[in-house]
Amino acid sequence: MQRDPVFSHRRLRRTLQDLLAEAPLAAAREALRAVPARQAVNPLIGFLCDGNERVRWRAVALLGHVVADLAQGEPESARVVMRRLMWSLNDESGGIGWGAPEAMGAIMARSASMAREYARILVSYVRPEGNFLEHPMLQRGLLWGLARLGQARGECLAGVGEALVPFLRGADPVCRGLAAWAARSTGATVYRPHLERLAGDPSPVRVYVEDEFQDLTVAQLAGGILPHADASL
Repeated sequence: MQRDPVFSHRRLRRTLQDLLAEAPLAAAREALRAVPARQAVNPLIGFLCDGNERVRWRAVALLGHVVADLAQGEPESARVVMRRLMWSLNDESGGIGWGAPEAMGAIMARSASMAREYARILVSYVRPEGNFLEHPMLQRGLLWGLARLGQARGECLAGVGEALVPFLRGADPVCRGLAAWAARSTGATVYRPHLERLAGDPSPVRVYVEDEFQDLTVAQLAGGILPHADASL
């Protein structure tokens, strides 16, 4: 992609869709360097609800990179993106907020400054006395976002308390697995008996991590098959 100060929205969206669907993530990220970060945000957010699983999750990953880069040079612009994602999860927005918790987690995993400001907000979505998300599919995205943040910055999940317990004991195996991944990142001893109980849970869970889809089990996630990661990965 040649450097160009202005891209039409349609051209940029089409180019991004091709990159997300086909190019290696590193190549897609490199191509995005030719696009002003603020201009790349809108189409990437649009892809958060794409019907193609690969496109959708890679949009999450690239938003993590783009907004983290934005936070270094234009922190207020990065805050605008975070507030936009938060607003999409608000009932008053008129939408559902597909992909927003995942994107928030991906951004904060890569940006210490955004994590300092917004980690408590992401945590609040899992707490009954906070801004609890009741939609089951949003809960899956939220748990992935918390786990991804905790994978890079476990200290950011200190405020979760025992809020993951209902998910660890719930009927949805995806939530059980993702909650186990997040719970291990907290390092809290309160989760130890629950993780031990899940050590025999063979239920399948498909997880996107480091630009790969991994077909795991709840037991594997409870056992810590996904290690802590440096935020630069």
